[in-house]
Amino acid sequence: MMVICRYLRRGISTSTRATRWPWWDHVTPAPKDPINGVTEAFLADPCPYKINLGVGAYRDDDGKPVALQCVKEAEDKIAATNFLESTSTAVSSRLVEESAKLVYGEDSDIIKEGRFAGIQALSGTGACRLFAEFQKRFYPDSRIYLPDPTWSNHHNIWRDAHVPERTFHYYHPDSKGLNFAALMDDVKNAPDGSFFLVHPCAHNPTGVDPGYEQWQEISSLFKVKNHFPFFDMAYQGFASGDLERDAQAIRIFLEDGHLIACAQSFAKNMGLYGHRVGCLSVLCNDKTQAGTIKGHLQQIASTMYGSPPIHGIALVSKILSDPDIKAIWLRDVKVMATRVQRMRAILRETLERLGSPLSWQHITNQVGMFSLSGLTPDEVDRLAKEFHIYMTRDGRISMAGVTTKNVGYLANAIHEVTSFDQDAKMLYNIGA
Repeated sequence: MMVICRYLRRGISTSTRATRWPWWDHVTPAPKDPINGVTEAFLADPCPYKINLGVGAYRDDDGKPVALQCVKEAEDKIAATNFLESTSTAVSSRLVEESAKLVYGEDSDIIKEGRFAGIQALSGTGACRLFAEFQKRFYPDSRIYLPDPTWSNHHNIWRDAHVPERTFHYYHPDSKGLNFAALMDDVKNAPDGSFFLVHPCAHNPTGVDPGYEQWQEISSLFKVKNHFPFFDMAYQGFASGDLERDAQAIRIFLEDGHLIACAQSFAKNMGLYGHRVGCLSVLCNDKTQAGTIKGHLQQIASTMYGSPPIHGIALVSKILSDPDIKAIWLRDVKVMATRVQRMRAILRETLERLGSPLSWQHITNQVGMFSLSGLTPDEVDRLAKEFHIYMTRDGRISMAGVTTKNVGYLANAIHEVTSFDQDAKMLYNIGA
């Protein structure tokens, strides 16, 4: 009997290895993420002077990731804290409340009266996904209006939540600025009570933000149309170097009496990309309603990931709640934003000094981490192939990847590929 059992086990094992099961044969390769593709190409390039302009995280003037001083101070303060089981309720609540103050104001009645439902999230991506699921659950027939263009993952997030999307005009490719008239027409023509995703500052990927009076007009029209604004604020502080100023769009909507929702990320402005710390807040009519909404958000989160890792939450909570460390953080943010602004100015000046026939004014008009350069896909391909400079094919430049050491080389390369295209156009026009 033992011999027969051994034989059967061997037979089953051999048969299992030899059988090709068809369970996953219908699965085709997933589309490559355009930003990850840029990083992969950059890493595979052995060239010593290659440049990566695709990454959406801050780099110092040596092109290196930075551990901010505020983070180091917070690490020292929480080092003796023992969080081993799950997210501490006290730490989580502190994170949500301090995050809300950054959005709605330190002394806002919204905070004092508890008129918001807030929950910690896995960075801005997680906050967006939580809201998309919430939208689908309670407005199952609604759609989301996304700016054209927007962060590429926005499309994936709402698609996977089974929320149909539409786009609204935002960027004008000729002026490389805001297409305000078309934007307002789209807001006006959308069905009443539509959901709109809006970048309150440092728009990704364009770097183009509405001005103060334009935000007032947008808010006013949203109120007339009873639209719901969902703000995705991933770069607070990077537009101007001032967190309060970068929240002005949201404050305008609050003054006009809107209920809004906001996704926040601390990946960029605290240099905590690997910790995935974020927050989702939804404004409500009163504290009772806020408790109801929070319960549903927590339930949605529990089916996705339960609770986020505690260490990053503890770091951000300490930075935001400790006055001395927060003051260091505000200085850190100003330093990062100033370096990016300086690189914009130097890149534009260098291109103009080279005698480029094109206007590069948009580089300094745009704000935040990114600049939509106006480079064509062919020009981007040439930069990668001939000059070892990598960016997404829409021409988006991560200004954090530009340094005083590589800005001259970058400007010369851009001048070379764009001048070549201008010469080709002239020859074509002469021949025609």
